[in-house]
Amino acid sequence: MSFNIDDIRKQFPILKEKVNGKSLVYLDNGASSQKPQKVLDAIVTYYSTVNSNVHRGIHTLSQLATDQMEQARAKVQHFINAEKSNEVIFTKGTTESINIVANGISHLVSEGDEILISGLEHHANIVPWQMLCQKTGAILKTIPIDENGGLDVSKIDEVLSSKTKWVAFNQVSNAFGVINPIKEIIAKAKKVGAYVLVDGAQAVPHSKVDVQDLGCDFYTFSGHKMYAPTGIGILYGREEILDQLAPWQGGGEMIKEVTFEKTTYAELPFRLEAGTPHIEGAIVLGTAIDWMQEVGIENIQKHEDELLIYASEELSKIETVEVYAKNVKRAGAVSFNLKIEGVHPSDVGSILDKFGIAVRTGHHCAQPIMQHYGITGTVRASFAVYNTKEEVDELIKAVKFAQNMLM
Repeated sequence: MSFNIDDIRKQFPILKEKVNGKSLVYLDNGASSQKPQKVLDAIVTYYSTVNSNVHRGIHTLSQLATDQMEQARAKVQHFINAEKSNEVIFTKGTTESINIVANGISHLVSEGDEILISGLEHHANIVPWQMLCQKTGAILKTIPIDENGGLDVSKIDEVLSSKTKWVAFNQVSNAFGVINPIKEIIAKAKKVGAYVLVDGAQAVPHSKVDVQDLGCDFYTFSGHKMYAPTGIGILYGREEILDQLAPWQGGGEMIKEVTFEKTTYAELPFRLEAGTPHIEGAIVLGTAIDWMQEVGIENIQKHEDELLIYASEELSKIETVEVYAKNVKRAGAVSFNLKIEGVHPSDVGSILDKFGIAVRTGHHCAQPIMQHYGITGTVRASFAVYNTKEEVDELIKAVKFAQNMLM
């Protein structure tokens, strides 16, 4: 597909909506992206034509639903270049994926072991590891943030040691959009024999991912940030280490044989997919992947990078605006504040909403980052392929209005 922004926008019905009498300018894609008509149609088609439970029925609809769900698993495999389809686990999203790993490895973690995360993490990649440390006596350490808002790469060797058993960090920061040097971190972690989990929730919507090239052990992401439904996500793991995870949920589908005396578990991926899955979500995630590949991941990345650079430059021209992490490479989002005494990010967000502009305000589930900067939160404008420079211009006008109103 040749890249035509007008044709792309026509595929998103919600962009025709009015908010407070204004045309919707949706810049909250870091929280959840909108859905193209192809994805919306796939949801209706599933429930209209093949709705049935999977893997359990001999009847035709069950077999059709099973085939479509497993085809979607294969699409994910190729999308991230996993070696095998059974290394792709369907989950509710990134948060559940990380929790599956943190719970599943507890028997592999001992008192005094060290778990390393970064200072740029979402709470979902902090709290599960804290819980694991409380359970096992392991020690949680962090890679600090530097003066530019990125990770202080020079400190990585200081916090890595022979005691480091697990390393978990995001590829792209949800709060500031900072792109982390993940290949460098993974390589350093591997030198000390640590396993690595990468939170890719904010990376997969914006750029191509190759898990084999990265060399990570786990990679996680969510469908709702990449044009798919909510409630569906992916845990990728190398087969060798996935096999070592203890199932964190028991029930149907994940078993091989059950007696009152003993239960044996199914092979991957089903051992980690207890209960009836989000069948529609899994199938339609495959549709969203098809759509992204039709548009072209490179086209998406190029277009969004142009928007991000333009928005950052224009925001920086406003007298009272402070743009965070503007001197490091970013993807998908720009975070800023009006440096006016007594003004909270939510004040700015409320004014922007009156102009039909949807942004995210607050700490973005990343309170340690905000504490580092001594702020309560930021205004975050985050981009998707359907956004335009004209929408950025509307954002700039509204921010200027907010500045004049709040000074």
